[in-house]
Amino acid sequence: MGRFKPFSTAPVPERAILVGVDRGSGTWNCEDSLAELARLAKTDGAEVLLTMTQRLDRPIPKTFIGKGKVEELVSYVRNLDVDVVIFDDELTPSQQANLERAVGEPVKIIDRTALILDIFGEHAKTREGRLQVQLAQLQYVLPRLRGMWSHLVGEQTRGGIGGRFGQGESQLEVDRRLIRDRISTLRRELQTLEKRRGVQSKARWDSGVYRVALVGYTNAGKSTLLNRLTGSDVYAKDELFATLDPTTRSLVLEEGRKITLTDTVGFIQKLPTTLIEAFKSTLAEVRAADLVLLIVDASDARWRDEMDAVVAILKDIEADSIRRVLVINKSDRLTAEDRRALALENPEAVVISAQEGRGIDTLLYRIGKEASEGDESLTVLVPYEKGLLLKMVHERCQVMRERHVDGGLLATVKASERMRSTLDPYRVEDEGAAESSDEA
Repeated sequence: MGRFKPFSTAPVPERAILVGVDRGSGTWNCEDSLAELARLAKTDGAEVLLTMTQRLDRPIPKTFIGKGKVEELVSYVRNLDVDVVIFDDELTPSQQANLERAVGEPVKIIDRTALILDIFGEHAKTREGRLQVQLAQLQYVLPRLRGMWSHLVGEQTRGGIGGRFGQGESQLEVDRRLIRDRISTLRRELQTLEKRRGVQSKARWDSGVYRVALVGYTNAGKSTLLNRLTGSDVYAKDELFATLDPTTRSLVLEEGRKITLTDTVGFIQKLPTTLIEAFKSTLAEVRAADLVLLIVDASDARWRDEMDAVVAILKDIEADSIRRVLVINKSDRLTAEDRRALALENPEAVVISAQEGRGIDTLLYRIGKEASEGDESLTVLVPYEKGLLLKMVHERCQVMRERHVDGGLLATVKASERMRSTLDPYRVEDEGAAESSDEA
């Protein structure tokens, strides 16, 4: 056995260079944006060797960065044995092609969008999630489909007999048609799943359940908070986009009201539009919510900018009019003085630590307060044979008083508009009148 040498089967991380353009404007400066890109690259299993930046008013149309920077990039790639170059902004198909020619094979040139799509492809678990990611990937690839048949395209450009029927162009068009057909198929499948999700959402609406959606920047701690509030074991990890598929869990508030909490995909600045379109059925869970908990990471110095990025995406998906509560998470990573300062600066926010459970009671009280906003008191007499309605009274309303009489359950409750319309046929003027009628 001495002649056999053991070898590692662990995947070897790809060696990456990050490239960004500093335009001197915008909410995010180039340094912070590249730091986030480095985290994305690490999440996808890459080892970042160095970052390159160039100050430009606008990207160069041909190669995104200037000619001198391209030559510098080529030098780094050859000397450092680089596998992949990742640009912080989306490249046009021609820019990507020109850069690939300059750098040479087998080095890959990708952008932030391609990197995020690759991470999503790795993390999608459910059938719907995988279909959504595949749709976004194909929409991204379609305009970049090239090169595979370039040698045959060259044959076509020479003209002459048969020149009008270039094999390369025909094959390229066949590939494009196949991708378009696959995109159409994926859209039909997702529409079917969207209808099913819509039926489920309508059922929750008709039942009167108060719906809360957890949204926030990626890695803000949404899944950890869901686990803390509901006692579930949703996958949660300290990495970007650990959760893609929406997860809904129920929770009974102290007052007895039952609500649902939905964990959603994390947002990020420069989120690809193809992803927003592909995940629209998932994001519909946010649009259907009665309350949005906007989770931010207090330990991140840029949490206000991240919050603004989330609010911008909520506006894009037409969910910005829904009532919101700012939840400042990960306060365990701050000093006591910093926590007090945060609370003073953001009096309407709830400062918590989902990891340690700090502030959770305050958050639950706030959710209960928001859920009861607009509730009105009424007294009802629900017959015992209405078993489902009796259950809804206890789960969907705040029961102030209740008494069992011969005619059924006599209760004074605080109910939402939806539940009041459901209970209206059983409304009585007051408990005394109902009891007197029952005794007679």
